[in-house]
Amino acid sequence: MYLSQNQIIVKTTRFQGPAGLCQTQVRCTFDEFPEQETGLKVEYMKRIAIFASGSGTNAQNIIEHFAGNPEVEVSLVLTNNEHAYVLKRAAALKVPAYVFNRELFYETGRVHDILRDIGIDLIVLAGFLWLVPRNILDTWNGRIINIHPALLPKFGGKGMYGDRVHQAVIEAGEKETGITIHYVNEVYDEGEIIFQEKFPVLRGDTPETIAEKVHMLEYEHYPRVIGQLLSLPGNQQ
Repeated sequence: MYLSQNQIIVKTTRFQGPAGLCQTQVRCTFDEFPEQETGLKVEYMKRIAIFASGSGTNAQNIIEHFAGNPEVEVSLVLTNNEHAYVLKRAAALKVPAYVFNRELFYETGRVHDILRDIGIDLIVLAGFLWLVPRNILDTWNGRIINIHPALLPKFGGKGMYGDRVHQAVIEAGEKETGITIHYVNEVYDEGEIIFQEKFPVLRGDTPETIAEKVHMLEYEHYPRVIGQLLSLPGNQQ
């Protein structure tokens, strides 16, 4: 058996995670093994990395959405917060996780190299609070997305996340709010918009009631848009 250009050989890579040694499978292209004989597993699969800083409800929803899908997997969860509950969610769902600090993220190529070695196709930010460094932006240009709990360009920027956004929406007297899924660049919440969905702000709404409605839209649409970007069947709008 010989490999065609769009096939991959699955190998295993290991790296140090928050709970010790982790491992995940790595794609090796035809060019690396031009005439490899049988004995290695060959598959077609898109790989997602999720960055999160907190609880990780969106991360869990995405992982569960694609669980068992032969065409895509969430290969790694990454966080800048060693106490983030997303680590427990990832462990329960048997997804490898990696914790990094500011020095590793911005002053070394460690995080970039882990993503590269795993063969990540799409980077998904799900409640991740730091700007993405230039080396990752350059390598995954047009393949990093984020979800924001408001209708950008309103109520975006540094420090605008969670209930802060919803409180600002109420104080501004907005008649509607919603979610925005967008590409990521070097500025908070200013990348090209991919998708928006909205709902009315009702009299008596609070940051908590708006957050509940926003979460429902996030859970419905974020996995679907990810599937569209990965050109998976059954994910058309």
